[in-house]
Amino acid sequence: MSRFSALVLTSLTLGFITGRILSPDLGALYEWVLYALIFLIGLDLGMEFDFNALRKSGRLGLSLAVTTILGSIAGALLGGLLLDIPIRYASAIGAGCGWYSITGPIIAQYSAIYGTLGFLANLLREILTVTLYPFLVRWIPPEVGLTIGGATTMDTTLGVIAKTGGKEVSLVAFIHGFVITMLVPFLLPLILGGG
Repeated sequence: MSRFSALVLTSLTLGFITGRILSPDLGALYEWVLYALIFLIGLDLGMEFDFNALRKSGRLGLSLAVTTILGSIAGALLGGLLLDIPIRYASAIGAGCGWYSITGPIIAQYSAIYGTLGFLANLLREILTVTLYPFLVRWIPPEVGLTIGGATTMDTTLGVIAKTGGKEVSLVAFIHGFVITMLVPFLLPLILGGG
């Protein structure tokens, strides 16, 4: 285990324990910290801005976003078949692409049980990205590895991706997450309304 991975796992564990014991009221603090993180990564990317790299990253980010969405839905459909989950709910859970805070509530409008499952499955995706991405990039290209993060690659998992995947993949990750974030609110009602 790398030093960075150990720090990520330790921080996650300590945060979980602190939250369980103290239950601090952080209000919107986490949101501001997230904005600061995105600002710092944008600052870092802006110091070495290259328009050609932006075009290349944009095309790659867009194509990875499309394959992430299609792969997520296909994987969720397979899981749904194995677990006897109705097709429309399995598809919607997969189409959430890691955006648990919108996936759960939207699906819950149709089914509280599957809304909860959608929330938990997509939350798990974010947690797995934070913990597994540093290991995955040893065996697969960093750009391909970022697809596990789905929508989270533009915000919460961007720091881990930038640190372990390299600065070159940061812009791709941001575009990938941004495209997915723009599509998920349209995909979920489309999938759920069709059944």
